[in-house]
Amino acid sequence: MSEFKSDFLHTLSERGFINQTSDDSGLDDLLRKETVTAYIGYDPTASSLHVGHLTQIMLLHWLQATGHRPISLMGGGTGMVGDPSFKDEARQLMTVETIENNIASIKRVFANYLDYEHGPNRALMVNNAEWLRSLNYLEFLRDVGRHFSVNRMLSFDSVKTRLDREHSLSFLEFNYMILQAYDFVELNKRYDCRLQMGGSDQWGNIINGIDLGHRMGTPQLYALTSPLLTTASGAKMGKSASGAVWLNAELLSVYDFWQYWRNTEDADVIRFMKLFTTLPMAEINRLAALGGSEINDAKKILATEVTAILHGREAAENAAETARKTFEEGALAQNLPSIEVPAPELESGLGLLTLVVRAGLAGSNGEARRHVQGGAVRVNDEQVSDERRVIGSGDVTGDGVIKLSLGKKKHILVRPV
Repeated sequence: MSEFKSDFLHTLSERGFINQTSDDSGLDDLLRKETVTAYIGYDPTASSLHVGHLTQIMLLHWLQATGHRPISLMGGGTGMVGDPSFKDEARQLMTVETIENNIASIKRVFANYLDYEHGPNRALMVNNAEWLRSLNYLEFLRDVGRHFSVNRMLSFDSVKTRLDREHSLSFLEFNYMILQAYDFVELNKRYDCRLQMGGSDQWGNIINGIDLGHRMGTPQLYALTSPLLTTASGAKMGKSASGAVWLNAELLSVYDFWQYWRNTEDADVIRFMKLFTTLPMAEINRLAALGGSEINDAKKILATEVTAILHGREAAENAAETARKTFEEGALAQNLPSIEVPAPELESGLGLLTLVVRAGLAGSNGEARRHVQGGAVRVNDEQVSDERRVIGSGDVTGDGVIKLSLGKKKHILVRPV
């Protein structure tokens, strides 16, 4: 459908969120007539979600912003099994305690995007462990399992990819798609949930839920998927050279998060503004007309707006100001990311390579050595070419820190304690 009439689908369409739906006109009509409850599932495989999850989180945000009710479903039950989708190996199994700790940590991020407290369409945080952990296996096989065709399940891309590569697919993981389909039916029964959303790799799993609902007597259910995002150069969203771009501040500083977006490729800036900010389309279209060096101004706006939603406006503007002082004035900004090093260690001297690794600017001494040999490492803004250089208390500046830099954009303050 080229022109949606519901606010939600119209917003998603003009901002680039829609890959496919199970029924354009049916879903559009439902969203115009009713307050629709929709969900996205998240398996708590780590203590934080990362930038690769942001598209889905923004889907829920816009659902609520256009008057509907979002459910963020935590996979406390399915997380014990693991989603086999497009993975070459089975996931490591987690204990119940690890899963619950991860869910508690992830919950803190969602509150920045969704309102769980106010209004008739306040968001719900639900854990599928509520119904999955107490299932009776024989009853589940009889009442739910009988509706699934193994032939059809083998045809799904997520399974087929594993089998085509002759990688093992355990019976445990094979059950994952049955459990996910059952989640949809259970959420419909408990909360009148009519729509499941997810990335395009989840299409088969979501359609499974719609089919199961039809066989088990639910009202018509719907699917909506978003494109799987890569950058203009083909890199997967959520990863950077130094690892995952986490959403929890204790795993990635606000400044580093801001800097990740500031470093967006030119070709991606406007697309990312549509997906990851709440800037009005008129403002985004105005920025899209900028050319030449002005694209850097648009990148700063992108970085600040994305960071403000997650970490708050003040923290985002502080990160922007830190970057401005560091890059435009060459000044030492005290709120750059920092590490603490015991003062006695500095007094006796610490090897440069060791310090570069400890600061997180390299993953090993070998990598740090290559950075030094390539002329990328600076101490207090002076290039260091000697990989055997010892950093000591004499390197501490009048500001009480040592500034350690990798290239032009990565800076860490070393603070003696």
